[in-house]
Amino acid sequence: MNAETSTQNPFPTSAESSGTNGSAALNGDATRVRKIAQTLHEAVDTLEQKIGSSSERVMGMQEEYGNMARDQVRANPLAALGVAFAAGFIIARILR
Repeated sequence: MNAETSTQNPFPTSAESSGTNGSAALNGDATRVRKIAQTLHEAVDTLEQKIGSSSERVMGMQEEYGNMARDQVRANPLAALGVAFAAGFIIARILR
């Protein structure tokens, strides 16, 4: 093995670290990793709250428009049937 490779390990383990300097460096890294993990966890929680409120709003809009469409079909069943037939005819022509 090369002498430079054996003395310079780019990935030191706790067993390879010597003295308090190596231990302090590893503790500092662990603290930094914990802080980053905490920050990311808080960001994910915030995103989850925003998505949750947005999805509730979209579901409410979907229910509202679904009810409006249902009311229109009940009020004008022949017009709804004609629109459905026309839409089906146009889609069939496009897909040929």
